[in-house]
Formats: sequence, structure tokens, C-alpha cells
Amino acid sequence: MALILTAVAAPLLTPYEPLAVNPADRLLPPSLSHLFGTDVLGRDVATRILFGARISLLTGLISVTIAILIGVPLGLVSGFYGGLADRLLMRLVDLMLTFPGILLALVIIAILGPDLFNAMLAVGISASPTYGRVVRATVLAAKSQTYVEAARATGCTNARIMLRHILPNTVAPIIVLGTLGVAGAIIAAAALSYLGLGARPPEPEWGALLSEGRNYLRVAWWMTTFPGLAIMTAVLSINLLGDGLRDALDPWLRN
Repeated sequence: MALILTAVAAPLLTPYEPLAVNPADRLLPPSLSHLFGTDVLGRDVATRILFGARISLLTGLISVTIAILIGVPLGLVSGFYGGLADRLLMRLVDLMLTFPGILLALVIIAILGPDLFNAMLAVGISASPTYGRVVRATVLAAKSQTYVEAARATGCTNARIMLRHILPNTVAPIIVLGTLGVAGAIIAAAALSYLGLGARPPEPEWGALLSEGRNYLRVAWWMTTFPGLAIMTAVLSINLLGDGLRDALDPWLRN
């Protein structure tokens, strides 16, 4: 929550503009006036990290949303209908899982072109098989329950059973997986931006900030150290939140 509030309140937390160039202040070390120093164009690094939190968090959320929109229907249909549909869809998932996530994202970026939204789309698509697998397993366990048989007996259609009776039971694992997925999506998007395949300068995305500072490690260590610490802090915080949600939503762990 503190991370989200910091991103939202970024304009109130710093007197500087994230894109304002001031050559007279280039490569200043951390000080009271510039807590995290300045970059090669005289921009305040702390300001760019604060505004970059908006981009990185939004990238993680959008990427996970894309993964959920693709993976959940795939797993729901596969687990509910079984048979040929299940075999075909799961073979597609298996094919996607044979590629490392970042490699699959690179392939998608190569097809669509380097862009921040394309990076979100690539990360979301590469993560969707995991959601499909988890939802399928949940559906297979749920569709044999008594309440599903009762719904069939009352004349409910397959679509109604899936959407009204089975889908709600997949919400808890999706929330937990999605929360943890945001952290992974932030790292993946930062890696793509670092390679020049995601956010482009002058956008203050954390991966792009790392890329900007890599040529100045000897003379301006703060340009990469503080964006790296921001990524680490954000990912650690989100992972801790995901672990807490897992403990809260898992009845076995509660007992």
C-alpha cells in the first residue's frame, strides 16, 4: 500500500520534474538537494524513481491482467469439458511452457516491435499458461462437487455452471497467483526495458533507468544503485503480500 501511495503522490513528494533537463547539475552525487543524485542530463534520480514507480506498477498490473484474461478462460474450458478440448488446449499450454518466459516475451516483442505496451502484452502472454494450469486444476476438483451436480439437476446450462458455480471457486488461487505475478511482471518488464525492448528514454521506467546508468557505473554509481534498490524493494514487498494472501485464503494453512 505504501508503494502505491508513493507512486500516486509522486508530484507531491518532490519539487523536480522527471523529464526536466538541467545540464548544470549533471552527475551530482547524492546530497540534501538531490537525495539520490542526478543523472547525465541533470535530472533528479529520486524524482525519476518516484514517477517510474507509476510505470512499473502499472506495467505489472496490466501484464497480470492480460495473463488472467487469457489463462483463466483457457483453464476453465479445458478443465470443465475435458476430452479433446482439454488435450488440445493443454498441449498448447505445454508448448508455451517449453519456452522460458523471458524468451517467449522476446519472441513476441520481435514480432510486435519494441514498445512499452508491447512489453506488457508480451509479459502477459508468456505468463498466461501458468494461470491456465492453476485454473484447470481447480476446475477439475470443483466440477465433481455436489453443488455442481445439484446445478445440473436443476437444469443449469454449462455456461451458467462454469460462470456462477465453478469460476468463483478459482478466485482465491487467482488472487494469490496474480499478486505474486505482479512482482515477476515488474522484473520481466524491467529486463525488457533494460535491453531497449520496453520503455524508451526519456520515460522513467525502472529498467530504463538501469539501462541509462550502466555506462556511468564508475563515475555515477547512484544512477543504477537506487533504481535497482527500488525494483528489489517493490518485488520483495509484493512477494510478502502474496505470501500473506496465500496464508489468509488457504483454509489448510489457516487451520
